[in-house]
Amino acid sequence: MSYPGKFSGFQSPSAKHWLEFDRGSWAPRPFGDYDVDIKIECCGVCSSDMHTVRGDWGAYPYPLAVGHEVVGRVLRIGSKVTLAEVGQRVGVGAQVYSCLDCRQCNNNNETYCVDQVNAYGDPYPGTDYTTQGGFASHTRIHEYWVFPIPASLPSSEAAPLLCAGVSVYSPLKRFGTGPGKKVGIIGIGGLGHYAIQFAKALGAEVWAISRSRDKEEDCNVMGADGFLATNEEGWNTPHKMTFDLIINTASSFESFQLKGYLSLLDVHGRFNSVGLPGGEGIKINNFDFAPNGCSIGSTNLGSRQEMLEMLDLAATKGIKSWIEQIPISKVGLQKAMEKLQSGDVRYRCCMVDYNEAF
Repeated sequence: MSYPGKFSGFQSPSAKHWLEFDRGSWAPRPFGDYDVDIKIECCGVCSSDMHTVRGDWGAYPYPLAVGHEVVGRVLRIGSKVTLAEVGQRVGVGAQVYSCLDCRQCNNNNETYCVDQVNAYGDPYPGTDYTTQGGFASHTRIHEYWVFPIPASLPSSEAAPLLCAGVSVYSPLKRFGTGPGKKVGIIGIGGLGHYAIQFAKALGAEVWAISRSRDKEEDCNVMGADGFLATNEEGWNTPHKMTFDLIINTASSFESFQLKGYLSLLDVHGRFNSVGLPGGEGIKINNFDFAPNGCSIGSTNLGSRQEMLEMLDLAATKGIKSWIEQIPISKVGLQKAMEKLQSGDVRYRCCMVDYNEAF
């Protein structure tokens, strides 16, 4: 494979014109001993990409290429790299750096490192480089954040696992999902459709929770044992205090029935949110916790160990990525983002045909 002096990609020029996705190029940061250069083959599209370039989460440096569910081939490796090989098919997720030396990093909690760096829009330590994402020809990543892709997983199906997949697998695993546990999944989208499948693969009784029954048939195919539609009167009554864990993947807090969701949890059950909608969030009332002493919290992505476990489980248990492939281009990215805005995605878009674009 030939090696470029600059990387190129589709960048949003500003929050005001975030859908423009102009073609641009940039010099990568200096190549280090532990770095891996990757020629990108495909990249999933996450709601985080839209929220970032649209300015929902505050100011970001522009022009900016987003995309953080990357699969590609290793083009070259640094002199001290041991975790990747030239020609290997690998993936990269939403985090590209942590210090690897703090208490968190030394306890498989590197996604909570105070020095963590995201795949795009962050200054990279020791350089004047701002990270750029996967809607691009290439990426340069420290080996720790490069993950081998199992042979049985097609690239476009593996890509969304690198953010959406690990984001739900981590809390499911950490909070004891397995045989004898009852788990609820709120929101049946990119994250939710993985959460149902992983919870089932881990051996739990799994219930899908959505506003209506529009996606009930899909959830049955994914392996859900039951379905709750929150637009139905008394939807939560028969299930109060019977769930061990609820994973919230919803992309909006509009008409969010937090009190009803918390009522489903058994004593000291957990409500864990991995969805990250824009806006002001939700109001919390301590009286909603008192009847069952439940806990509410959030998790962030997953460790390297969890990423490798998740990819292996996806391969061995046949976890299916429900995706729509869209050739990468300005028009293609606009189509993907418009589908995200309208909620018209079943259940993840993945940008493909990189060889034709770059």
